[in-house]
Amino acid sequence: MRVLLILAACSLISACATNSPVEGKPIPERDDRSSANQLMKNDFDRMADVELEENTQSLRNLMLKLYRRNPHELAKSTADNAEKMVEWVFEGESQHHWQFKEIGNKQGTDAIFLAFDADYQNDRVLPFIVGLQTMLAKAHGNKTDFYLTDKIEPQSLYNVARNIEIAAWKLSNARDADGNLYLLTNEINDKDRNLSFEREFGKMIGRTDLYAIALAEKSQRMISRVMQSLATAAFLPF
Repeated sequence: MRVLLILAACSLISACATNSPVEGKPIPERDDRSSANQLMKNDFDRMADVELEENTQSLRNLMLKLYRRNPHELAKSTADNAEKMVEWVFEGESQHHWQFKEIGNKQGTDAIFLAFDADYQNDRVLPFIVGLQTMLAKAHGNKTDFYLTDKIEPQSLYNVARNIEIAAWKLSNARDADGNLYLLTNEINDKDRNLSFEREFGKMIGRTDLYAIALAEKSQRMISRVMQSLATAAFLPF
């Protein structure tokens, strides 16, 4: 068990590095790593802290990338730049509580569906990111800091990882009646090859899957694995 935990932690930390050492930037450290509250956490609690924090950072990165690739969507929500919009969404929880009237207060998979609804005419980036973030939050008990008394269901995390896969597929494939993508993401042509969206989703899926497997091993609980085609897959309960 100790060997598995060490390997999982090493893999998670490697996958979760927000800034790659290749870019000449250090791997970020948690601000509270030496604080007293760490005495109330075990290794799995710390893994949960890192996994959720880094997945949230990935969603921030994705939201910024989506607005830069789809500036017309940003213009539907605000005249501010993309950075300010992303900061408001992720730092303004005390004000909006992840309830946005612009998207009918939808969360989770309901919000993700809205991003690809042909009748929806408002900012499509907002419900897509809000749906993913609130889905992750629910699977973690709507907490951002984890301690010995907290319980996270590994099956919920596994299902969320599958839902992220489905959402990523929809983002790259869902089209309107004219055959145009609802949101532009990766770009591959004779001049450019941009797969940064795909890589960010891959990191999120890897982190979530790894932590789900580690939790299942710890609790000796089986994860029911679902095999389905992404093109016809339905979102799983979480």
